[in-house]
Amino acid sequence: MPSVTVENYLKRILLLEEGRDLVSMGTLAGAMKVTPGTVTAMAKALAAEGWIEHQPRGGVRLTDQGRRIALNVVRRHRLVETFLVKTLGMDWADVHAEAEELEHAVSARLLDRIDATLGHPKTDPHGDPIPSAQGAVSERAAQTLASFPIQAPARVLRVRDQSAGFLGLVEKLGLKPGAKVRVLERDLVSGIVQLGLRDGSRQPLGLSEAAKIEVCAG
Repeated sequence: MPSVTVENYLKRILLLEEGRDLVSMGTLAGAMKVTPGTVTAMAKALAAEGWIEHQPRGGVRLTDQGRRIALNVVRRHRLVETFLVKTLGMDWADVHAEAEELEHAVSARLLDRIDATLGHPKTDPHGDPIPSAQGAVSERAAQTLASFPIQAPARVLRVRDQSAGFLGLVEKLGLKPGAKVRVLERDLVSGIVQLGLRDGSRQPLGLSEAAKIEVCAG
C-alpha cells in the first residue's frame, strides 16, 4: 500500500495536472512546500514504482495506476469533508485540514457507508466533484466570474480557493455553490468585477478573486 507521503504526492500531482500536460518540478515543490531536491528524489521513487512518468527537464504526469490511487485519495478527502459539514455541522472553512488527516485513515468499508448515508453526493461543500468508487469524475462546462458574460444569469458551481479567509469572503458575499449571481460590469483596468447578488445588492470583487469562483448559466 502507498504510504501517506506517496498518497499526498500523487493527489497533489492530480490536482496540479488540470490544464497541464506536465507538472513542473518547481510547481510541485512549491505545492508540497519542500525543496526541489526532495521533489526530484521522490519523483524518481514514484516513477520506479510505476505511479508517475518523470521527464527530468520537463516534469511529471500520473500513469493510469498512479491516477487510480490519486482519485481514491481525492474521493476520500471530499466525502469526508461533506460528511463533516452535512452530518457533523462543521463550518465549510474548517474541514479541509481535518479531511487531510482523515483521508489516509478511513477504510473503504467506512467510506462506502459514509457515501451511502450522504446519498451518494456528486460534489463536496466547495463544489469540487467527488470521484466515484470506480474513479469516474463528472465533467462540467464552467466559466469563472472573471470571464462570464455581462448581465447573464449565473449559478455558482465551485469555489477553487479553499483557504479559510477566501471561504469567509465567499460566504459573506453569499456566493456559496448554488447561489445566483450576475456580472454587472467588468473593468479590466481597475481589475474589478461588479456583481449583482440575489438580494439585489451590488458588490465589487477583484478579478483575481472572481477567477477562483466557477459558474454556469443559470
